[in-house]
Amino acid sequence: MSDVLIRNEPVPETQYVAAGVTISLAGPMQRYALRARRAEDLETVFQVTMPRKIGASEGGIACLGPDEWYLRTEAGATIPTASGLPVAITDISDRSICLVLEGPRAAEILMSGCPIDLDNFAIGRATRTIYETVEVIIIREAEDRFHVELWRSFAAWFWIAMTTAARH
Repeated sequence: MSDVLIRNEPVPETQYVAAGVTISLAGPMQRYALRARRAEDLETVFQVTMPRKIGASEGGIACLGPDEWYLRTEAGATIPTASGLPVAITDISDRSICLVLEGPRAAEILMSGCPIDLDNFAIGRATRTIYETVEVIIIREAEDRFHVELWRSFAAWFWIAMTTAARH
């Protein structure tokens, strides 16, 4: 029975194009909340160097706090288990979606409801913040491209807010 279930995304799958910005739904991916008191324990599990500085991101992993990381990887990827190590790896793939804002006005559109000066937000930086009242994770991927991770339940409202800001 579950093979006939089809996920309907809460935002259009066709990109929104306005002067200086394109807003689109990112492709399918898996997302994980990672928690550990020691980054070394996560490094043992994933066999990669974890970003240590809050706000740093590398290889799909963003450091969001002193003991918190956010992992984004391709859909269908196999994630190792942390058997015996004091870490928590929680699959939050179904909870969140990602919108991509791209173009010379991308930072301006995000700053219309976000308290961070994204003009001075370094490429590769990630942060948890708010847009209006919605918690989001913003990752700057390039000078003119931002990935915005947010809970699926807020996505339709967020899409309207972004496209409205882009029209003005």
